[in-house]
Amino acid sequence: MNVALESPEMLLLIIPVIIAGFYLLRKTKTKLVEWRMLVAFLLVLALAAPYTTVTQTVNEEDPSLVLIQDRTTSMGLFPEDTGTGLYEALAADTPTTLVQLTGEKTSLGDAVVQYSGLGNQIVLVTDGNSNAGKDLTEALRFARDADTPVYLVQPELETNDLSVEMLGDKTVVVDNQNEFDIVVRQASEQSVSYFLEVYVDGKISQSRQFSQDTRNNTIPINQAFTTLGAHNLSVKITPSGEDFNNSNNEFYKSLYVIPKPKITLVTGETGSPLANILSNLYEVSVVNDYSGAGNITDSKVLVLDNRIIDSFSEAEIKEIKNYVSNGGGLIVVGGDKAFNYGKYLNSSLEEVLPVVSKPSEFKGGRNLVLILDISPSTAAHGTLGDILSNAIFILRNDNLKDANVGVIAFGSVGYDVSGGFLFMGLPQNLALLEDKISQLTPSEEAETSLDQGLDVAKEMLEGEDGELDAIIISDGGIEDSYDASLEAAKELQDLGVNLYFVHIRSSAPSQADQTRTLYAEELMQELGLQNNYLHINMGERANIEFEDTVEPSEEEEETEDLGSYQLLEYSPDHFITKSVNLTGSITGYNQVTPKAGAERLVITVTGQPVLTTWRFGLGRVVTFTTDNGEGEGTRWASALYNGSNSRLISGMTNWAIGNPQAEEGAVVEALDTWLGTPSDLTLIMYDEGVPQLKLDGAQLDLALTGRNTYEASVNPDEIGIHDISGYPLAVNYPLEYRDVGLNNDIKPLILSTGGEIYTEKEARAFLLKDARQNSEREATEPVSLKIYVLLAALALYLGEVLVRRIREMRRLKQAQGETGAEEAA
Repeated sequence: MNVALESPEMLLLIIPVIIAGFYLLRKTKTKLVEWRMLVAFLLVLALAAPYTTVTQTVNEEDPSLVLIQDRTTSMGLFPEDTGTGLYEALAADTPTTLVQLTGEKTSLGDAVVQYSGLGNQIVLVTDGNSNAGKDLTEALRFARDADTPVYLVQPELETNDLSVEMLGDKTVVVDNQNEFDIVVRQASEQSVSYFLEVYVDGKISQSRQFSQDTRNNTIPINQAFTTLGAHNLSVKITPSGEDFNNSNNEFYKSLYVIPKPKITLVTGETGSPLANILSNLYEVSVVNDYSGAGNITDSKVLVLDNRIIDSFSEAEIKEIKNYVSNGGGLIVVGGDKAFNYGKYLNSSLEEVLPVVSKPSEFKGGRNLVLILDISPSTAAHGTLGDILSNAIFILRNDNLKDANVGVIAFGSVGYDVSGGFLFMGLPQNLALLEDKISQLTPSEEAETSLDQGLDVAKEMLEGEDGELDAIIISDGGIEDSYDASLEAAKELQDLGVNLYFVHIRSSAPSQADQTRTLYAEELMQELGLQNNYLHINMGERANIEFEDTVEPSEEEEETEDLGSYQLLEYSPDHFITKSVNLTGSITGYNQVTPKAGAERLVITVTGQPVLTTWRFGLGRVVTFTTDNGEGEGTRWASALYNGSNSRLISGMTNWAIGNPQAEEGAVVEALDTWLGTPSDLTLIMYDEGVPQLKLDGAQLDLALTGRNTYEASVNPDEIGIHDISGYPLAVNYPLEYRDVGLNNDIKPLILSTGGEIYTEKEARAFLLKDARQNSEREATEPVSLKIYVLLAALALYLGEVLVRRIREMRRLKQAQGETGAEEAA
């Protein structure tokens, strides 16, 4: 039991008690003083208010609910009174607060944060589309951390609606082909058709009839502009069927076309694929040696292609460092004269780079986790032997001989069988795992909690590099843990884990719902991994193909041709890689190790860094540690300069450029916006002059926010293309109308709070019951110990008085006896 004090400062009163006690002891030297000192100590302790805490189970029969009813304009696709009947039913049985959201903006996140905590449980009656205020994902995480269950009641769709949007860069380069994505969304998943028209600067460019039977359809288009300045694109859809709102059927996109950014390329191979791509996209100054580059400050980026360190003087390297520190971009491309072959190690140039020119510690290859179902149902329905034998069969795959493998078993809980990863290149490790797997027996608990096994797998794979795989082998009886398992599997996907499910056919009733839909198959479909779902009969063996990812030997590392290595996007959401669908392999790379603070974007399957970035001062630095595609003795990376892979080259160059606009004159930047949503405008004055901007002819008020930097907020009240002193701004339909239909992306977060997802009918039947169950919680309450201390002090005081009285009475009797004896004598 832990004891604490409410008023610990009261313990200071012990000091005068001790002083007085010692003084009286010296004067009287009697036990009475010691007793009274002890009593005084207890009284001081009582004043300090000691207490302890006890944990109790609290169960609220009438939980406090907050029903947030979304009645914003986008809810017109659903019945108008959605949630009203549910509120009346809940309010009749438990304290329920009604909060209504109205207007042309939906601030679900703000409402969730406002009512989280304080013992509330939240009911959201909404389509789940939040477009203002706090991000709904963050708000639901806040509710989860505040132990506030959030329930989602999804209304029934009454009518369909289509919306259109165009995505792509606003600032584009003249004469370059620019890709834009047209996204058509529909509220339902029915088959719809529409006529799509694309306009360039108000003139129709292309038109076509489209059909879709999915919620979203992305249509890429390419467009080049041959003149500088303001331009615009627009897209219009004309649905042939049901469409609730036609205001979101047209979308405008403004563009500002700039001259090609200037780049300096230092290379000995002016006709390489790298040089050709850069020359097509940018204004490139090509020189054979850095000494001929002239004033590099006129360039946005300096590209050093396969340069040996001896080709630079210390003064030139110092100039490069100053250039990057002051905001210039630097791209260093590898080859047979660069990095580990070019004597970069410990050089002055290496100080600028995000890598060190020495081999990385091998962290790649394959990390595989086997997740084995050993719940009692596997023994009851005869699948345990097949689960274990399939695991052993997979371990013996020749292409796993250089993999790291871990084994996890689960019933009601998941646990690590292998004791972490074991390297399969050692025969004794393979034998050890086979032995451990063959000895697994069913757990005593009845549940099949796949989510528990997946959580252990996440802990094992988190932070690992290379190719990450996890294979579930089960009889598929995951009915009770389906939702939690789906959420855990998505978290593994977010780590880059490739998930497989080997489903052994059996008579287990919990492997399918009432419609005979298999939970295991549905799980993999929800993850988009239906091709990784293997449904096999007892006695069969799952045939999972693994590509060979052998670690290069030390001899191979020193050669120029290292074989063939598939590339992986290590950070697929980075600006450089997010629009690249990387395919193919390279046959060689330079040996480097990323520095602390660097970001690896592309690696080989063996974990070796190929594309690494970081910031140096105000500048951006990229190391591309394979070659230019046409090295005289290498030709390592020719596949990266063809097709969609070439976007990697333009992506890393654009990232290194940062701001592509020339730093001269007056530069304006403002993002396109939605009706009713302000756009923040920035003006940078590089030349002397009076900062003036006009929006559609009306003067704007500019605020100085930094050196030669001015800002303003603009909020036009009309849809269309607006003019800001020659700079275009598009205003589209209100953001409220972009996302149509139910937002299913928030379902895992709803479940993570402890809440559930219902139709309105299901909510009336089950929500209050679930809320009462969720109201059962462990509560820690303080219990005062003051009364016990006071009772102890009183008992001690009374005991001392009683003892003293008894002694006095004995002395009195003794004295009376002695007096009587004297009289008798």
